[in-house]
Amino acid sequence: MKELSIIICVFNEQDNIHPLVRQIEAALDGFDYEVIYVDDGSTDQTRERVRELRHPRIKLVELRRNYGQSYALAAGIEHAQGTHLVTMDGDLQNDPLDIPMMLKIAREGGFDLVAGIRANRQDGMFLRKIPSKIANRVIQRTTGVRIKDYGCTLKVFTSPIAKDLGLYGELHRFIPVLASLEGARITQTDVRHHARVHGSSKYGINRTFKVVSDLLLMLFFQKYLQKPMHLFGTWGMAIFGAGALINLYLLALKVAGEDIWGKPLMILGLMLLIAGIQFITIGLVLEVQTRTYYESQQKKPYTVRKVSEWPQPRQAD
Repeated sequence: MKELSIIICVFNEQDNIHPLVRQIEAALDGFDYEVIYVDDGSTDQTRERVRELRHPRIKLVELRRNYGQSYALAAGIEHAQGTHLVTMDGDLQNDPLDIPMMLKIAREGGFDLVAGIRANRQDGMFLRKIPSKIANRVIQRTTGVRIKDYGCTLKVFTSPIAKDLGLYGELHRFIPVLASLEGARITQTDVRHHARVHGSSKYGINRTFKVVSDLLLMLFFQKYLQKPMHLFGTWGMAIFGAGALINLYLLALKVAGEDIWGKPLMILGLMLLIAGIQFITIGLVLEVQTRTYYESQQKKPYTVRKVSEWPQPRQAD
């Protein structure tokens, strides 16, 4: 098993391949490492630039099409063989010189994840820095995972945590939250950040909407993934109760001789009753699915970090 696996997901980064490999070689001299390039459906010469290196430490994983960063990271993690895994961008903005320092923090502190903080970020202020700061603050407040820079790709993981992340969709932005759900010990440290020299950024302001929707999913994962009935059942009972109260009120009016037919309040009461029943039903179905998920795959809804045993003291003869 390797000491380190460096996972680099690339999409149209042909001019950055050779310079980054040279930087990694200089930064990790003396380490037993591998570099896993995951090509996420590039349309330029990215794959050819990796192949022409014919580097004994490099592994190229080619995806059939552009799946997005989360799936590319998942593919890289699947093929990694190191005891510690490093994720970094392929655009030369992350600095490989930070990797030994981060690895030392992980080992000496017993951390499962060391996240980088771009201390002197070299990006545009209005399109990148300000939206990123707002997103970071919102994610910190809502999830309780106090990572200053969720957008920094440079991270060091222990292999078991990385392989249990369950990355899909656009969840790469929430890797610290996913790691926290697995019980990871997390810390963070300042890292270097360089301005992009070659190529163009693949991120735009439109990703803000994706972050918001994925944040709602993360909150569900944090609080209700293993107990969905607590969410849907609670809201279902509250909505059903409100509908029942409205209909009891209307029944009292009807008994008193008042005509209630066609009242908007009656329609609202019926809608609330139906919605409440639907919420409760969804909660029950999700509870069954949750149990099926764990039991069919013989999974446990918990993970054990360590089991310690001490031998019985020997009795004197």
